[in-house]
Amino acid sequence: MAKVEIYTKAWCGYCARAKALLEGKGVAFEEYDITMGGPKRQEMLDRSNGGTTVPQIFIDGQHIGGSDDLAALDRQGRLDPLLGL
Repeated sequence: MAKVEIYTKAWCGYCARAKALLEGKGVAFEEYDITMGGPKRQEMLDRSNGGTTVPQIFIDGQHIGGSDDLAALDRQGRLDPLLGL
């Protein structure tokens, strides 16, 4: 199965939606909470080419984008292959 990483903030509806989609598929993911900023926030900015919104999602190191991008991949039938499902 693919390595999934997701940068989130507390009380973020888009983050909850993205995590629910992944959980519904039975996919484990590593979550980095950047609510309080810190080094993980800078890491997210570097990895996402300056993306400041959350969530920022990576599958096997590939930047996917946010919640809407994840959902679009799912609708197009392109998410499961990326996840190794």
